[in-house]
Amino acid sequence: MAEDPLDRLPADAVVAVAMSGGVDSSVVAARVAASGRRAMGITLAMWARDREAVRDRGCCSIDAVEDARRVARELGLPHYVWNLEREFEHEVVHEFLEGYASGVTPNPCTRCNERIKFGHLLERARAIGATHVATGHYARTGVRGTRVTLHRARDARRDQAYVLHRLSQAQLASAVFPLGDAGSKHAVREEAARLGLRTAAKPESQDLCFVDSGLDAELRRRLDGRYAPGPVLAEDGVALGEHRGLPFYTVGQRSGLAVAPRRPDAAPLYVLALRPADNAVVAGPRDRLLRTELLAADCSWISGVAPSPGSHVDAQVRSHGTPCAATVLRAGGARLRLRFEHAAQQVSPGQALVLYDGDEVLGGGVIRAAR
Repeated sequence: MAEDPLDRLPADAVVAVAMSGGVDSSVVAARVAASGRRAMGITLAMWARDREAVRDRGCCSIDAVEDARRVARELGLPHYVWNLEREFEHEVVHEFLEGYASGVTPNPCTRCNERIKFGHLLERARAIGATHVATGHYARTGVRGTRVTLHRARDARRDQAYVLHRLSQAQLASAVFPLGDAGSKHAVREEAARLGLRTAAKPESQDLCFVDSGLDAELRRRLDGRYAPGPVLAEDGVALGEHRGLPFYTVGQRSGLAVAPRRPDAAPLYVLALRPADNAVVAGPRDRLLRTELLAADCSWISGVAPSPGSHVDAQVRSHGTPCAATVLRAGGARLRLRFEHAAQQVSPGQALVLYDGDEVLGGGVIRAAR
């Protein structure tokens, strides 16, 4: 697994580097340029041009495009900017907003990687002669027989395989992740500084690249008229207070709940569930967040085959969470049910469930329910 993924490419490979204007993709571009392979830099413009606040917000911003352009020029790479605002809005942002409107907590990064970076970007890159797309994701690929495998990064703190779990065999066969074996983010910044890259000290971009004024403000603006205040209830149905609207809450949330425990000595309250049917938020003590089973839908598997019932796996239920041991109870028809070896917290409907066998990503789906 320590082999440089660029060394595995055929001699006639043409690499399109997805350049976000950040330090990671800049280092990837530098490595690709140094490999001597034919290459180009591609930056995606996915902002609304009438929103001036996007100028300095990081990934995909106006300033980020300029940083990417300058780095590409300094490396001697041709650079293209492709506007995918319409595709991003329709295929990522719309689903994200619909999720919040319906009382679930979506993960837009998984859809963006599947549909935009390794969907539209890869398709357009192939149309102009590229054979592969290299990105700054911290993840690794391997080969087993005729299939490509996806693996967690060497640096578990930076690992991004979770948000790549929906990639198909065809997409993974064209994907190159040069930073998968990086020892740390600090090591990548040091490499950028040694290379004289202008992005070496650039701050990291935020996860939600299309939100420029905070998530609450974005949801208020985009979902205006689609939410209403409602009751905050204890599990026994007793009213505890009023919430602002379901889009502003997620399972496991404590801050912003604005209700007091029923007794002065009672434990703090957390969001246990969102109930769109009666527009209610259910709240209770932290230990009531524990879940032993979950059901996921819209599952996809990197090998093309779902894990069999009884399989022991590691399951990750949120992007920055730690995988925990679980057993597959049932899998088939794009659905999966599993049981955790030890009860898990913050299992939120709408989030991605990703399964691993050691460091290998098996695939996953979208959490629908947990108990």
